[in-house]
Amino acid sequence: MRKTLNVDADLLAQAREMSHARTDTEAIHLGLRQLVTHIASQEIRSLGGSEQGAMDTPRRRPPEFSSGDECPS
Repeated sequence: MRKTLNVDADLLAQAREMSHARTDTEAIHLGLRQLVTHIASQEIRSLGGSEQGAMDTPRRRPPEFSSGDECPS
């Protein structure tokens, strides 16, 4: 899709240089993808701890399975 945008030339040049983008279009695409990812992660983070009665998930195997035995499903 083609759009006409008013973009700060210095900011675009800096973004292109820092991102190693080959074109202005590539720099803008990279920036938009990063913005969308950042906002999505903020939204997910804001949900943290909101489930009432949630139980902690164990992060390590119980000691009885530390010898390499298969953990039961």
